[in-house]
Amino acid sequence: MAVIIIPSTVAACSIFSAIATGAPAGATSAVFTYDGAAPQTLPVVNGVAGAATFTAVGSGAQQVSVTYLDAGGAQVGTTSGTVTVTAAPAGTISTTLSAPGVGTTTATTTLTCSGGLASVNGTLTYTLPGGATVTAAVVNGVVAPTDLGVALTAGQTVSVSFTPAPGSCAACTFAAVTVTVPPPPPCMVFLLPPSGTVVAGQPTSLTAVVLCNGVPVSGASVTFSGGGATPVTVTTNALGIATGSLTFPTAGPATVTATVTAAGTACSCTNVSSNPITVNVTAPPTCSVVLRPVVGPVVVGQPTTVTAVVLCNGVPVSGASVTFSGGGATPVTVTTNALGIATGSLTFPTAGPATVTATVTAAGTTCSCTNVSSNPITVNVTAPPTCSVVLRPVVGPVVVGQPTTVTAVVLCNGVPVSGASVTFSGGGATPVTVTTNALGIATGSLTFPTAGPATVTATVTAAGTTCSCTNVSSTPVTVTVTIPPTCMVFLLPPSGTVVAGQPISLTAVVLCNGVPVSGASVTFSGGGATPVTVTTNALGIATGSLTFPTAGPATVTATVTAAGTTCSCTNVSSTPITVTVTGAGTSVTL
Repeated sequence: MAVIIIPSTVAACSIFSAIATGAPAGATSAVFTYDGAAPQTLPVVNGVAGAATFTAVGSGAQQVSVTYLDAGGAQVGTTSGTVTVTAAPAGTISTTLSAPGVGTTTATTTLTCSGGLASVNGTLTYTLPGGATVTAAVVNGVVAPTDLGVALTAGQTVSVSFTPAPGSCAACTFAAVTVTVPPPPPCMVFLLPPSGTVVAGQPTSLTAVVLCNGVPVSGASVTFSGGGATPVTVTTNALGIATGSLTFPTAGPATVTATVTAAGTACSCTNVSSNPITVNVTAPPTCSVVLRPVVGPVVVGQPTTVTAVVLCNGVPVSGASVTFSGGGATPVTVTTNALGIATGSLTFPTAGPATVTATVTAAGTTCSCTNVSSNPITVNVTAPPTCSVVLRPVVGPVVVGQPTTVTAVVLCNGVPVSGASVTFSGGGATPVTVTTNALGIATGSLTFPTAGPATVTATVTAAGTTCSCTNVSSTPVTVTVTIPPTCMVFLLPPSGTVVAGQPISLTAVVLCNGVPVSGASVTFSGGGATPVTVTTNALGIATGSLTFPTAGPATVTATVTAAGTTCSCTNVSSTPITVTVTGAGTSVTL
């Protein structure tokens, strides 16, 4: 009597078989038992019983016992065989505990296993100081953050251990770990530099942020001080932000600090100060007039918008009279708005450089603004251009037989021309005539019949404008017309060892013009395996399984049998790949 184990050495959580031979006379059945697994009763045929299959657990040499029974159920013999189990690799348990503060402590745990997490199911046990325990379910190696129900303090420890679910077989073993509650960080105060210019005698807004354990502290009293300004105390909002205002009496560098004077929080915040910052306080300026650069082209005989800003001590001056002049244009006087902005229009009579100035002629303000002028600016006045047509480059690929969008802009003296008729032509395509919109843009579509370079032109055929636009053409643009690519199927080599009689996963990718094709039917076949048809997902990927009946080289192909796409995909096949199929090895122990 003997028990044959196949294979004799097996990794934990793997399947092995046991066959009993040489059954005693009168034996009609054999009962196989292994490591607490459910016994398997199999008939004895010609002195042989089996095969019984079991899942290997634990590690080292383990017994498979066989008890022979006669037709009446009486024991007529026993035998056993040895299977050597290779232990599962060690995994790791990584746990972090929330820092002490308001509320209870939360444990966040991550399991890692080189054999994969799909088989890791069971219970995670947190042992608290004093011996109390809290458990959390582990499903496919994932455990949710767990509220431990108590507020632990810095330095206390928690033991974390994993127990597999009954009847499960985890791909890794996990040693228990002990983690320590981290100490709370100190309260932190951040003082932000002020934005904009800081002027003596004018209020300056300052902002500080108070954090406890990285969480904003609301309701904290924060005092801003420094630079000879009268200190001010304000309260943080729900975001931990305090905003106050200091007025510095003199110009020069001023050192400012924000200090928490009271805060109801688990952190020790009282008397915690920010790092000091240095603020450069400037003297109050006199009235200033800033003439902004002219935006856009300046054309002879066309109105040009000019803008100036009037400031008193950096504050906008409203209601001031500002006169724009220069370049031979007729001067114009306008009034500043509430933002201190004056906007006028000058029309220059001749081309060339023109020097423009803005001067305040009247202003009711504490600053002395009257007769204050801006720095002059020079604008380049150009002659009125004739009508122009700009054909924009084509965006994206241009394919034979597919409509290609073409766009042109029609301008008269740099101003868009609406309602102009524009004809796009070239490259053997049928010309198309469209009308410009309010922005002077005409958009048409050309379909090129052949591949290769195609020269395209946009020509104005009619336009009601002061410019002479009719028959004005754009500079030609050359586009490269490509042939439409066909559907492509890529078959990827299988990963791992391919064994006869065992299913092997195969993957193919279907692309149309380089874009994944979803919903395509793909058939994997070859090597004597029964073909299988699967459907591509949103990424154009189809995954199927073939089982090769014999060892040796097997040629495999993936073929699209149906696909709703603009490409001709049906009956398109991948380049065949050759798969080496190995025989199923066995090991016999007598």
